[in-house]
Order: sequence, then structure tokens, then C-alpha cells
Amino acid sequence: MDDRSFVTAQDFILDVKRFWTTEIYPTLKADFENRAASLENTPNTTEEIELLIGGTTLHRFYAWLERHLQRLKYSGRYGLYPYHDGRRGEFMTSVDGIKNNADRLALDPNLTLPDYYRKVDIHQHPGGVWSDEIAGFVYERGARSTTPLMGKAHKDLHQRFTDFIASKGTTPSHILDMGCGFGKSTRPFFETFKDAHVEAIDLSAPCLTVGAHEVGSRAENSLRYRQMDALKTDYGDSTFDLVTSTMLVHELPPAEIDQLFGETVRIIAPGGIMAHLDFHHLPNAFARFIHDGHARRNNEPFMSSWADIDPIALMTEKGLINLQIIPFQEAEGVDPENNPYWRFPWTIVYGEKPSAQP
Repeated sequence: MDDRSFVTAQDFILDVKRFWTTEIYPTLKADFENRAASLENTPNTTEEIELLIGGTTLHRFYAWLERHLQRLKYSGRYGLYPYHDGRRGEFMTSVDGIKNNADRLALDPNLTLPDYYRKVDIHQHPGGVWSDEIAGFVYERGARSTTPLMGKAHKDLHQRFTDFIASKGTTPSHILDMGCGFGKSTRPFFETFKDAHVEAIDLSAPCLTVGAHEVGSRAENSLRYRQMDALKTDYGDSTFDLVTSTMLVHELPPAEIDQLFGETVRIIAPGGIMAHLDFHHLPNAFARFIHDGHARRNNEPFMSSWADIDPIALMTEKGLINLQIIPFQEAEGVDPENNPYWRFPWTIVYGEKPSAQP
């Protein structure tokens, strides 16, 4: 597959996804609202909305496109996986050097990957983001178009999240980024807090390798990518004054979410901050209906169960204070409460560990 054909095909898929986002989704929402307006009682559960519009041609078309545009993006004739597979040697040669840099990258070949992680090809990524040495490259390229309308501003949401942390007046000296993937979420933290020591952990060796390679020697501060399970880290109690994650929590089963929050509290120092950027705030039943459908069609088995959890109650149980659940504006002009176009329900889940008593 030549580069021109690959780029052209991927651009076409992205353009269709934009059409789905800006034309088909608003039409589906308007159709629901029109149908609901004719009823004596407005549907207020996902089951009722399914009965009202689930079988319509418009909704079926919407759902079909959502599922199969993602499939074509990853596995089609000009998909991400066949393109990178055809250049496997080239990509893997490019990261040879970083594998020997123990100060930047620490992989654990003996790490046992949990079943929930291995058994589902999340995002329709063939083999998941862990099973193939080129998976990190595939995932990095795919993430560039995860949010169709953001385009080149996609990095902006990560900087906005970091800016939110900085607005709290904190200057963390030890930061942990859980579920860092290939490091897109980590970069704004080490660039913003230049004097901090930053640890970035993930289960995926291929993603960590790409993240460490992309940074190279450009990071001015102490930065290390480590292969580790965020649910049971090897860090000591009270190691970090900031623990964060981006798009990690919704990938976990409920019991593991509870474990994640418990582990987070253990390794945060008194007075430290926990902040997770994920998908949670769903202002109405239609938003929840769309969200649950996306979870099924995009191979996100725990996205809906995370939406059922009350983060305030969970953080309270873990002893955190100054709790906030904040609908997150990922770009200028976005309305988290009633955006006209399809978007992820970005949400900051924030809490602080009480300061040590004198």
C-alpha cells in the first residue's frame, strides 16, 4: 500500500465521520425530539428511547456507520493495521534505540495482563493495543482522529486538562500519569511542570515504547515510562502529589475501578490531587442512549457500567475531599450540556487527599 492511497482513504473515512457527527447525529436527535413531543409522556430512559427510535431507518444507518467507519479505519483495505503491518520493519527499527534507555523506558516482560484487558479488542483495534509490537504506532495514528471535529487541535484537550490542574495553584513535584498509552496525555504535564519528576505507566509495552521514543531526549525534566498495572503499582505510600489519568477509567470493570481509586489514594501524598479525565457527564436520557450505543459498537464493554457509578460517593468512600465532577470543554465553542454535534461526554473527576494533621 503506497502512502498516498493510505492517506487519501483515511481522509475519506474521517470526512464521512465528520458528516456523521455534524449531519446525521443532529438529524437523529431532532427526529427523537419530534417523535417524543407527540407523546403524552416524554421518554426518560434508554429503554423507552430504544422503543421509540431504535428500529428506525435513520437510527440504524447512524449505528451502522458508527460501527463500520471504525472497522474500515483500522482493518479495511486501507486501514491503519494493514498499513503499519506492511512497514513493520521500518517502524520497529525506529524504536531500537529507546529500548536500551533504561532511564526513559522500563518494560516488564513478566507482567501478567488482566483478562478484561486481553479478551476484547477495544476500539476495534485488531488484537488490542498490547498484542502486536506495532500496536503503539497503530494506536498513535488512530488517536489523531478519535474526535472528528478537533483535527489538528486534538492535542488541545490534553493541554486544557493540564491547565485545569495548574489553575488549582499547585506545583506538583512528583506526578503519575496512569494509563498513559503512547504518552499524549503525559506530554503537557512534563512540559507544564518542568521541575517535576513524572512517571507514566501503562499495561501496553508497544504503546510505552512509542511514547518513550517520541519524547526521546527532549524532556527537560525527569520522565520515565514504565509497564505496570495501575491497580497495583510498586510505588510506596504517599509517593506523588498529583495522580492523573485520561480515558482510563471507562476501560475498567466496576470492581477494578474501585481498586484503581483505592490505589490512587494510597500513593497520593497528604494534600495531593487526584484528577481523572474521562467520559461520564450525560445530561439527559438521549445522551445516555447515544453513549451506551457507542459503547456496544466501539467494543467498550465497561463504558456503560462506569456511567452507572457515582464518582462522588466513590471518592467520599475513599476519604477524598474537595470533590468535583466537572463537565469538560475539550475545545472552544463546545457546550458540554447541549452540543449540537456528537461528542464524547468529557468529564473531570477531581478530589484531594486531606493534609496530614499537625
